[in-house]
Amino acid sequence: MSTLKDKVVLITGASAGFGAASAKFFAREGCKIVLAARRMERLEEMASQIHAAGGQALPILLDVTQPAQIEAMVKAAVDTYGRIDILFNNAGFGRLDWLEALDPIKDIQAQITVDLLGVIWTARAVLPQMYRQRSGHIINMCSLSGWAAPPLYTIYSAAKFGVRGFTESLRREAAPFGVKVSAIYPGGAMTEFQKHMGENKAKRRFKTPAWLVLTAEDVAQAVVDLAKRPRRSMILPRMMAFSVFVNSHFMRLSDSLQARAFAPYHEEELKK
Repeated sequence: MSTLKDKVVLITGASAGFGAASAKFFAREGCKIVLAARRMERLEEMASQIHAAGGQALPILLDVTQPAQIEAMVKAAVDTYGRIDILFNNAGFGRLDWLEALDPIKDIQAQITVDLLGVIWTARAVLPQMYRQRSGHIINMCSLSGWAAPPLYTIYSAAKFGVRGFTESLRREAAPFGVKVSAIYPGGAMTEFQKHMGENKAKRRFKTPAWLVLTAEDVAQAVVDLAKRPRRSMILPRMMAFSVFVNSHFMRLSDSLQARAFAPYHEEELKK
């Protein structure tokens, strides 16, 4: 397993959740961290903690819906550290509800812009530097919802299916130039992310079982492991690969079970 010491790691969505935990784990490996997110005060606090522990970190204000800000972030990272070795393309959010209940702009357009276009724009911005180096690794944050799309996840899954397809294509496009591209697919996790996904009766009923719920640290450790030993993809927890298999090979059964389970809750909402 390769060492990550002195690697320059750029993390989007670094102010909380998977991004913040991954920053701490990469810093412990001796990496130089570029922390990018919209909440600058959190980034500065994290950078101070990394510096206090003897590490290096650069906080940068970033809104991934703004391509100009992404380009400026990448330039600042390269100007400061001379290179970018690893991109953890992590920024994202989710809004789960029946499709007709989602706001066209705040919920639908915003999710596609942040969760899919933000990933694409950020990868595009770092690639020229990685191509010049003839090395690099892009790790895209996806989700089990990028393999199997349950009710309530229409837009979130649309974005994550897009990330999966984008990752697969870019992996083949970038490989000849020494750049690796991976995706990580976590299931349900207990992070700040969950607090902003919305709430309804169906969502409360069909929660991830407690024994399968991941922590931010679980995912962060997996991201670091993926950086040390690059693979095409990683599903978390690993046993959830079975649900992906069932969804892919027994689609009719999966459709029927999920449609029947969610229909009464949807009907109740439609009657309001």
